[in-house]
Amino acid sequence: MQIENTEKLWLNYNNTKDKYVKEQLIEKYIPLIKHIVNRMNVNLPPYLEYEDLISYGVFGLMQAIERYDTKKGIKFETYAYTRIKGSIIDELRKIDMIPQAVRKKIKMIQNAFSEMEQLLGHSVNDSDICKYLGITKNDLYKIYEEISAACGVLSFDELIEYEDARQAYRQPDIQAEKGEVKEILGNAINKLPLQEKLVITLYYYEGLNFKEIAEVLELSQGRISQIHTKAILRLRGHLSRKKVSL
Repeated sequence: MQIENTEKLWLNYNNTKDKYVKEQLIEKYIPLIKHIVNRMNVNLPPYLEYEDLISYGVFGLMQAIERYDTKKGIKFETYAYTRIKGSIIDELRKIDMIPQAVRKKIKMIQNAFSEMEQLLGHSVNDSDICKYLGITKNDLYKIYEEISAACGVLSFDELIEYEDARQAYRQPDIQAEKGEVKEILGNAINKLPLQEKLVITLYYYEGLNFKEIAEVLELSQGRISQIHTKAILRLRGHLSRKKVSL
């Protein structure tokens, strides 16, 4: 669909709220939902399929279409991203795809990275985390694997651009805060251990998937997933230390 046709659809929908036009807009932005789902790396249980996630995303898309104001000057894709992803995550949580026990482990590891790196003033390794938590490396690796398997929704996107899109839509001045968050995370990424930095860079900036990254780094796909999870937990811990000053 051409850009001018999309603009005409929005103009028509804003003026009429016609259900048929809304259906056309939904069809137009289905690829956005697929993009979001593909980037979430969700490990589906046997009772869910890829199309289920698309349908969850449609709920968020419909809400975004209904509430979007073209006069605000924000791209629809940016505005809709949070609602689509949030809708998918909400549905997954309703079916308890991420058990409470796993969420507690996410928080535990995230806090360990945050507190240890604040105490030592530099990036810590697995041995440091194990010593801090009083567990073995095998225990720690099992936790990484459990988190990776249970919640591919744990993502870098939640740390930056789209998490604050809803607030930015209402308060344009919050863009300054978002810029500060991006700067903090950019600095944190630069300080990541080499393997974690490579995985984050190849995945989020070069657009490679885990299989392709595994081939580049000559590691297993499971190992790449584990490194990705560890990097995200480290970044989340870093950001949590900074929130007070934001």
